Amino acid sequence: MTMTDPIADYLTRIRNGLRAGHKYADVPASRVKAEVSKILLDGGFINGIKFIDDDKQGFLRVYLKYGKDNAPVIQGIKRISKPSLRVYVSSKKIPRVFGGYGMAILSTSQGILPDSECRDRGIGGEVICEVW
Repeated sequence: MTMTDPIADYLTRIRNGLRAGHKYADVPASRVKAEVSKILLDGGFINGIKFIDDDKQGFLRVYLKYGKDNAPVIQGIKRISKPSLRVYVSSKKIPRVFGGYGMAILSTSQGILPDSECRDRGIGGEVICEVW
């Protein structure tokens, strides 16, 4: 079966892992997923990432993060730009997620970056997802 939106699958696996209370979520590896995972790690939304080689494409093991009372740190994660409807923004119209408490992740000409870095550099791009 072919997958039309691997990023949406990645986000759904993280969302489902958090709801089930798992320590980690395994997702098929790709460069884009690894970059998004690094941004989530730098933002403090996950505990870590690890590449697991299986002599094929490999897996990314995303270690999920929980706070007090085992509440997940990621309260919501939403795909914005989809294969059927791409969403592009200029540097002046980058969304603020929950007034700055969340983060938007953008695909730009300079790579995949968090919203704050895009504002600092003055570049726009495709809004991949929002996390809060």
